[in-house]
Amino acid sequence: MTIPAERLDQIAHRFAELEARLASGTLEGEAFVAASRDYAELEPVARAAQDVRAMRAELADLEALDDADPEMKALAGEEITRLRERLPEAERQLAIAMLPRDAADARPAMLEIRAGTGGDEAALFAADLFRMYERYAAENGWRVETISMNASDIGGFKEVVANVSGTGVFAKLKFESGVHRVQRVPVTESGGRIHTSAATVAVLPEPTEVDVEIDDRDLKIDIYRASGAGGQHVNTTDSAVRLTHLPTGLVVIQQDERSQHKNRAKAMQVLRTRLYDLKRAEAQGAEAEARKAMVGSGDRSERIRTYNFPQGRVTDHRIGLTLHKLDEVLAGPGLGELVDALIAEDEAKRLAAMDG
Repeated sequence: MTIPAERLDQIAHRFAELEARLASGTLEGEAFVAASRDYAELEPVARAAQDVRAMRAELADLEALDDADPEMKALAGEEITRLRERLPEAERQLAIAMLPRDAADARPAMLEIRAGTGGDEAALFAADLFRMYERYAAENGWRVETISMNASDIGGFKEVVANVSGTGVFAKLKFESGVHRVQRVPVTESGGRIHTSAATVAVLPEPTEVDVEIDDRDLKIDIYRASGAGGQHVNTTDSAVRLTHLPTGLVVIQQDERSQHKNRAKAMQVLRTRLYDLKRAEAQGAEAEARKAMVGSGDRSERIRTYNFPQGRVTDHRIGLTLHKLDEVLAGPGLGELVDALIAEDEAKRLAAMDG
């Protein structure tokens, strides 16, 4: 993909303009925040564009050389060959940097993991996945805060919901949504037979209050006594909160905290995130053609990955990638390899769609 020189000039001009505005010291408050955000987003594009401009200029100068000195001509020829080999990759990197970014990429995310088919074994696998994401988050310097969890009797999770905050969380985790399948001999299996179980992962970008405004008149709020595991306080106070969003029918129940106020705040956080997800799904439905180029459809019923314990392998079905390093993936570092491959494939598909 060859990007016109005029476009490179526009990028350089815009970047220099932002740099000057930020250095002027005249920007304050929201204006400064907005300019800083624009600068941070444009910087990788501007750097890549500068590399391409410099290489093109050097190539043009060398090709214009009319030197009778055979040695100089030979040196220039070698440099021309080297630049012609490097330039396509530099232009590809620039094209990737210029790809439209998902507005939610920089957001924190809500991670929801639910045990699927497989009973106790599925709940244990859901807990394994949650620990995998916790380790991956720690590697990236992110913070994981559990919002709610429904534990099984033998140490698994029927459901766990957590907030993951940090730099570029949604950009890296968004391809994790879907059905994760495990093949292994369960701890509860005495005959040594391999079972197949599943857990569903949903990764939703977290909105700000400005993105999703919730009118109190659209809410039905029920307060009741919490039930289930959770300690002595559970059945003694009316602290559990159920929110029903009347226009959409979405229901959120929160009872993990002792305080009704804290449960309501967490329930609102979950509700706002799910409403934002609905809003994004509607917008993306209108861009269905564009989304066909992407690696993940966002369909959370799609089987995306298999973790095979007897063979020590993990296969991502969307990109046909198999890694024979199951332990590394579950420990965090191997997951980074899968995430990077998914991002690279998504970029390649979107570049191809632009070329087409």
